[in-house]
Amino acid sequence: MRRVPAILVAMTLLSACAGLPPLEGRAPSVALADTADTRLGRLLAAPVAAHPGKTGIYALGVPGDAFAARVLLAGAADRSLDVQYYIWHDDQTGRLMAEALWRAAERGVRVRLLLDDNGIAGLDAMLAALDAHPNIEVRLYNPFVQRSARALGYLTDFGRLNRRMHNKSMTADNRMSIVGGRNIGNEYFGAGGEMVFEDLDVIAVGAAVREVSEAFDLYWNSDSAYPLAALVPPAGAGAAARLEALFAEARADPRAVSYLRALRETRLARELLGGGLPIEWADARVVRDDPAKTLDTSGRTDVLLLAQLLRTTTPAEKSFDLISPYFVPGEEGTAALVALAQRGVTVRVLTNSYAATDVGAVHAGYARRREALLRAGVRLYELKPSAASDEAKAKPGHSSASLHAKTSATDGARLFVGSFNFDQRSALLNTEMGLLIDSPALAQRLARALDERLPRAAYEVRLAKGGGLEWIDRAGGSPARLTAEPGTGPLRRAWIGLLSLLPIEWLL
Repeated sequence: MRRVPAILVAMTLLSACAGLPPLEGRAPSVALADTADTRLGRLLAAPVAAHPGKTGIYALGVPGDAFAARVLLAGAADRSLDVQYYIWHDDQTGRLMAEALWRAAERGVRVRLLLDDNGIAGLDAMLAALDAHPNIEVRLYNPFVQRSARALGYLTDFGRLNRRMHNKSMTADNRMSIVGGRNIGNEYFGAGGEMVFEDLDVIAVGAAVREVSEAFDLYWNSDSAYPLAALVPPAGAGAAARLEALFAEARADPRAVSYLRALRETRLARELLGGGLPIEWADARVVRDDPAKTLDTSGRTDVLLLAQLLRTTTPAEKSFDLISPYFVPGEEGTAALVALAQRGVTVRVLTNSYAATDVGAVHAGYARRREALLRAGVRLYELKPSAASDEAKAKPGHSSASLHAKTSATDGARLFVGSFNFDQRSALLNTEMGLLIDSPALAQRLARALDERLPRAAYEVRLAKGGGLEWIDRAGGSPARLTAEPGTGPLRRAWIGLLSLLPIEWLL
């Protein structure tokens, strides 16, 4: 047993000595502009011309539709696919999406796949096989040098590796994009497993698509994007055959068979490429972090998405609805929300209850701010784990829901949809992106959805008359009053209390 510490020390030293490969020789590339004659270009030519300078938006709230849209988009591409994600799981939907990219490349489509290296566990071999295709290039963002013992990297390079690319976008032929909160994995698309994420993406066409492509190019050519081939051994002979076998196995899995059947039958499959999609046209623009945020630790604010939001939006005057799964407002965020409420703005926040969250430590960062927010008049709601959508509940194996959408609506007029959580990590450490949309129709739709759903899907947190907090459950008709954190026992509550006292908000 005495050998173990020595081995760990030796591995740590090796990790410290091994550095990232040089970027010399990496070829820059940009989004293709000559795509007017593609299927998507022809399909969208008339509606885009009829709405100059506007962006067409279609919300993807249903998990199955969100996956179908991505597969259909990959299948519709004629020239290019630019794909950027924080997490890509090695599960049914992860493999099916990889197959969609592979099939596109086989048709001659140029595929650029940019993945954060923190969220692709177990995928090196599959990614190497994809990267071996002449029409596919894979790059890893802010990569780990040690591929099999990544945790060791944090011992020697924590400052860099603690900053991740949280962006999520997919663009076909520079004509249609999907932007929002979903990563690639079963839980994001209601495809199996005990937990399903309540999430939101949007399809975008028109003016903002070029901005999504420009953001992708910026990250793709940044100093943090490394060619996979510089970090991972080549796939070797038979890579294509191994991929085909992997894809066939994914399609044959019983959990995937019924899911794929449902996708083929969804109305979206007909509407998306048939010209019948009910699109809302609006002024919209991309807001994003600069990838310099990953390597520049000097505290510059000009590279932050949050600074862009503050510069380009007017403060709420009537209402502000915020949905954030990882809600850690910190001192400044709490002060901003308190100031809104004290000016008479109706502020509602929906986040996860402790029983619904997938990151317990984050709940502690939020819990320490609840009383200050409530005293100022901010209304807090916490999603119940039983709040899965009807579609999700109909699927075998789904037993709980967790909020993952990141969106907000201001004054029933403006909407933000993207990857940005209202937490310290999104604000200061990770890179983020999203769409800021001037659309009363979409903003009011979000407000109405909250009005309808909050009473049955979430606890309302209030200040109790005798001090402390209470949780109001209105699902049963007559309100039930809970005096302890729902879904927790004494030990869990003590653990939350302890974590909330620690100076770890900046990590959350």
